Amino acid sequence: MSDHTAQLVDSQAGSGDRKLRLPLAALLALATAVFITSLTETLPAGLLPAMSADLGVGESAMGQSVTIYAIGTALTAIPLTAATAGWRRKRLLLTAMAGFAAANTVTALSGEYSLTMVARFVAGVAAGLAWALLAGYARRLAPVHLQGKAIAIAMAGIPLALSLGVPAGTFLGKALGWRVAFLLMTVLTVVLLAWITASVPDHPGQRREGRTPVLSTLRLPGVTPVLTVTLVFVLAHTILYTYIATFLDHLGMGDSTDVVLLVFGAASLLSIWIVGAHIHRRLRTLTIASTLLVAVAAALLAVLAESPALVYVAVTLWGLGWGGAPTLLQTAVGDAGGDSADAAQAMLVTLWNAAMAGGGVVGGILLGRLGAESFPSSVLALLVPVLVVVIAARRHGFPARRV
Repeated sequence: MSDHTAQLVDSQAGSGDRKLRLPLAALLALATAVFITSLTETLPAGLLPAMSADLGVGESAMGQSVTIYAIGTALTAIPLTAATAGWRRKRLLLTAMAGFAAANTVTALSGEYSLTMVARFVAGVAAGLAWALLAGYARRLAPVHLQGKAIAIAMAGIPLALSLGVPAGTFLGKALGWRVAFLLMTVLTVVLLAWITASVPDHPGQRREGRTPVLSTLRLPGVTPVLTVTLVFVLAHTILYTYIATFLDHLGMGDSTDVVLLVFGAASLLSIWIVGAHIHRRLRTLTIASTLLVAVAAALLAVLAESPALVYVAVTLWGLGWGGAPTLLQTAVGDAGGDSADAAQAMLVTLWNAAMAGGGVVGGILLGRLGAESFPSSVLALLVPVLVVVIAARRHGFPARRV
């Protein structure tokens, strides 16, 4: 779909719009970009023993390759988004994905721990650019009433990466070597670059006179509540997800971690489909339901985790609540940001990654002081203020209907 066609579609919004199809080839290309960014971040988690042995460092040191990726994203998303606001969107997306190809290639070929860490930081920087761009790009590819569904399709790469990509990458790393796993990421990215070039329409950046300073978006009604929910919700989720293997081992279910994650991923995909189908009219309801589902899951794990069957029920509810959360939050902040949506997205990306890093730290402290059994109750406690903010932000941030 060309820019001219997209503009024509938008100008004819009405009953005829509802029969139009989304540009699936372009949206699936964006979903693949989301998949690559998510998988690149978490891939070392399944390859730590081999990577640490090959590079001559301990597993705890090698584990910082995940942390430095998140730091690269958190530190650079806002300034780089501001610096590239005037770039055409397709050029910026191609640049970000080329950064992933380069970073993963260096990671695969590096024989030095320090060089590997630099490459991982660069990958995080590329992620900051991509994540601040992708949701807004998906929105622009669809007429207004289909924007939520477009974002849902693009964001489907997240649960795919977590539930399928990480186990597949771990298997390939063990079978062929961890370097091959990273080289395959490069190959996938090169294919994606060609796909984007061929099928994703271009859009202009923001004109200088129309730009709002990134931090000034905090003054826009609704942006601060959405960012607050993002920070606390992602923190709560990450505390449990990061240490899910440890928690399951505490329950005597350590051998079932892969099955549990598969159930979580399947429920997440169903959640994305539900959110994509209803987000245009039920953003607020879906966000409240998402929070409550994760809270109920945490309560079940806190009280009834001795039963393996109830653990699977809880994980299913967790996936149903969490899977659509990225779509809900990015849609909400994009709506609240308006013409400054990309700047608002950059702030969301920064807080998202800060929460992920914080979840690992907080979870580690909880594990050391209170044990793995403290994770569910901690998640439940954090979700109380999330629910309060969502309910309170009924006019701006999480309105009953999107406008």
